[in-house]
Amino acid sequence: MSVAEQAFVLVVVTFFGTAWVAGAAEVRVTLRQQVKEDSEHGPANWTTVTRVATMPAEETSVIICDMWDKHWSRGATERVAELAPRMNEVVKAARSRGITIIHAPSETMNFYQDTPARKRIMNAPHVDMPKLSPRIDPPLPIDDSDGGSDTGEKPWHKAWSRQHPAIEIDQAKDGISDSGQEIWNFMQMKGIRNVIIMGVHTNMCILGRPFGIRAMVRRGVNVILARDLTDAMYNSAMPPHVSHEEGTRLVVDYIEKNYCPTMLGEELLQDSPIGPLRSS
Repeated sequence: MSVAEQAFVLVVVTFFGTAWVAGAAEVRVTLRQQVKEDSEHGPANWTTVTRVATMPAEETSVIICDMWDKHWSRGATERVAELAPRMNEVVKAARSRGITIIHAPSETMNFYQDTPARKRIMNAPHVDMPKLSPRIDPPLPIDDSDGGSDTGEKPWHKAWSRQHPAIEIDQAKDGISDSGQEIWNFMQMKGIRNVIIMGVHTNMCILGRPFGIRAMVRRGVNVILARDLTDAMYNSAMPPHVSHEEGTRLVVDYIEKNYCPTMLGEELLQDSPIGPLRSS
C-alpha cells in the first residue's frame, strides 16, 4: 500500500470512527480525496484515492447552502434553476433514509420566520461551539475577484428572497437556518457528526459560510462535499482562463486536497424508496 493510500485509510478511519447502534440505518458512500505524496527527486505529486465508507444515517445531515430563488448574476440564477430539481430528488432520498435535512438559504430567514422548520432549529438548546483551530487557507485556483459572474453583471446586490421553490421543505422534519450557532445547536441536539454539504457557490459560500466547509473542518466536524450538486462563481475571462465547468472542477480539486473528501450526491438514491434519478 502506497503512502497516499495509507494516509487516506487513516482519514477514512478517523472520519467514520464513531460507534452506532447495531441495526440502525446506514449510508454507504464513495469518498474521493487527493493525498499529497512527497518525492525525494522532484515536486510532490497528488494522488486521487477513493474508498467506500459507511456512516449512520441518524448521525448524518445534509446542509443545503444558498440555493436561492434568484441571484444578481443571470448565469448563476440559471444554473441554480437547473440544479435545484436534481438536488431535490437527492434530498428526498436522503430524508427517506433518515438523514436530517438543514436548509440554509442565507439572508432569507424573514421568509421562513413562522414555519415549523425554522422554529425547530431556533428552539434547539444552546451549545457552545468549539473554537476554530488555527489554519492558513491556501489561495484558490481561480480568480473570483470580479464577483464571478459569467453573464456580465457586476456585484453586488441582494436579489434573493427565499430558497429555490423546486427544493421541497418537510416542515415536520427539516430545519431552516443561516446561523452557524443555530445549526451547531441543532446538530448537537440531533447527535449529528457527519455533514454532507451541497449547494452554491463552491468557491465562496460553500467554503466560507459559518456553516460551510472551512468552519466545519476547523471545528472537527466530518464534512463531505457533494461535488455533483454544486457550482462555482467563476467568470472564464479571469485567470486561469478556463471554462466555467473547469473552474468548478478546479475548486472541487482544491477542496479535496485541502479540506475534505467529496462524493456524488446521487449515491444517496441507491437503495432508496425514491428510486433513481429520471433522465432529463
